[in-house]
Amino acid sequence: MVTRGFGGRRPPREQAERLPPGQYLTEDFPVLSAGPTPQVRLEDWSFTLKVGPKPVAEWDWEAFNRLPISRMTRDIHCVTAWSKFDTSWEGVLVDDILAEAGIEAPKPYTLAHCFDGYTTNVPTADLVGGKAMVAIRFEGEPISPDHGGPARLLVPHLYFWKSAKWIDGLQFIDQDTAGFWELRGYHLYGDPWREQRYTDD
Repeated sequence: MVTRGFGGRRPPREQAERLPPGQYLTEDFPVLSAGPTPQVRLEDWSFTLKVGPKPVAEWDWEAFNRLPISRMTRDIHCVTAWSKFDTSWEGVLVDDILAEAGIEAPKPYTLAHCFDGYTTNVPTADLVGGKAMVAIRFEGEPISPDHGGPARLLVPHLYFWKSAKWIDGLQFIDQDTAGFWELRGYHLYGDPWREQRYTDD
């Protein structure tokens, strides 16, 4: 685990209701990852949709950036206990990715796959209906490699390990299948408001 930039403070009283239990507010954006930061060149980047093992659509960086771009401002919450309010993202909603591929959400569960081999599982219902995007910009700038650039999944209502860095695909599957951290004891779902940090929470 790589960490940097920790330091927090309690929020003003009027913001306290936005802070899930066990969290503290930070103005920083700590860097955490399971391993070294991959340096993904834009000319090497691609994004693939799969239904089970079968690829159904793929985009390179240029084609992906021609998809409808949406903006999302959300609070984010890390399992290591920091929260950051009002983060601003731009990217392609999962709904729009599915629409471009000509499919509706085909399976109840999804595995996000990443360039470094990382995976994380998310119920498909938590990715559609405007809830999630593949983000390509943060605070008006390209996402830095340390924070998952050139593209990362953004699922802001779940703990932030579900917002997989360096994403290169979504795979729709029939059964909830544990990803990297879930296999190592993290909760399968990860709701910060229910403190679902670890398997038995």
